[in-house]
Amino acid sequence: MEIKKKKSPERRCVGCGETKEKKELIRVVRAPDGEVSLDLTGKKSGRGAYICHSLSCLKKARKNKRIEQNLDTNISEELYDKLEAQLGEEAK
Repeated sequence: MEIKKKKSPERRCVGCGETKEKKELIRVVRAPDGEVSLDLTGKKSGRGAYICHSLSCLKKARKNKRIEQNLDTNISEELYDKLEAQLGEEAK
């Protein structure tokens, strides 16, 4: 009897378009009240957009407003800066 391996969920990066495991990506979420924030746990309720742990992916998504399109809302420069700072810390 074969043991079935549980399939992990996959999501697509809005920057590069690559499909990766959900836990390898950062989630940006728009809560039901309209607030946009980072969701490091991946469990907040709301509409989510995923981005790789890469500054180049974030820059592509920011330039083409892909996160904003995915969440159907405007995103403040502060949130982009926060994401960029977080990715910069991880690169060290």
